[in-house]
Amino acid sequence: MRRRQAVKRALIPDVRYNNELVARLINTIMLCGKKSIAQNIVYGAFDILKEKKADVEPLDLFLAALENAKPRLEVKSRRVGGATYQVPLEVPAARQVALAMRWLVTYARSRKGMDTCNALAAELLDAFNNTGSTIRKRDDVHKMANANKAFAHFR
Repeated sequence: MRRRQAVKRALIPDVRYNNELVARLINTIMLCGKKSIAQNIVYGAFDILKEKKADVEPLDLFLAALENAKPRLEVKSRRVGGATYQVPLEVPAARQVALAMRWLVTYARSRKGMDTCNALAAELLDAFNNTGSTIRKRDDVHKMANANKAFAHFR
């Protein structure tokens, strides 16, 4: 260990749903400290989800999509005797959430021809249905970890 661990600060739950994960999503969407714009994007996306899937509550849909997008395994580079190995590791819970949110937001932003609200709603819906770019990314990460199982003893 090189330095002391960074202290995790408590996150204030969001205004509408009183949920910390929604607050994390807002913070992930936010650019240049413009939180109100990020809130409008997220709540707008949730409203679109409410219209598209009336039978499922938007918060439940978001939580299920996040659960589907979380990676269980990932690879980390490890130097052993002059060679670098991709060693598969289990992903800690906090990092699972961080990666899933980052992927959702990144792939929502990369959707062309639609505003961010619609893109985020579409990406969440795809992740909920286990399709789309975010899920493909998760599967690629898992595939890489499984391909390098032979190096698991270097943990």
